[in-house]
Amino acid sequence: MVVKREMTRKFLEEAFAGESMAHMRYLIFAEQAEKEGLHNIAKLFRAIAHAEFVHAKNHFIALGKLGKTPENLQMCIEGETFEVEEMYPVYKNSAEFQEEKEAVRTTHYALEAEKIHAELYKEAKEKAEKGEDIEIKKVYICPVCGYTAVDEVPEYCPVCGAPRDKFVVFE
Repeated sequence: MVVKREMTRKFLEEAFAGESMAHMRYLIFAEQAEKEGLHNIAKLFRAIAHAEFVHAKNHFIALGKLGKTPENLQMCIEGETFEVEEMYPVYKNSAEFQEEKEAVRTTHYALEAEKIHAELYKEAKEKAEKGEDIEIKKVYICPVCGYTAVDEVPEYCPVCGAPRDKFVVFE
């Protein structure tokens, strides 16, 4: 059953956002704990991050935002396109104006990766609408900037210059 009352929807949207941010924050903390050799603390961060994911997923479903794959892909296309055409250009421009070099760097990285994501989602949606799956063997993600490559990884990331052997592979 989908939540319908406006106030409850607003609160649930805020809860979804909070749980989503907690999930990501805890995964980032886990990565740091691993780097420091604190493996059990990292495990705790990852476990609780999963619990936050469960909370966020439950809120998302209650809000009626989970559809069939073509609908989900369309939502992704719209989100990525908004980030490429509006959000990140404005954020980057503001960071440049305020001479915030780290923010310029991170918004540039995200903007370049989001362009690729939008195209990949468009291709996937075309297939999903026909009831077909996409044909990919591996997806490579640059751990520095998020640049995304399918099936072949460049020697160096074209956005940030990270070497091929640093890319995270999804098979």
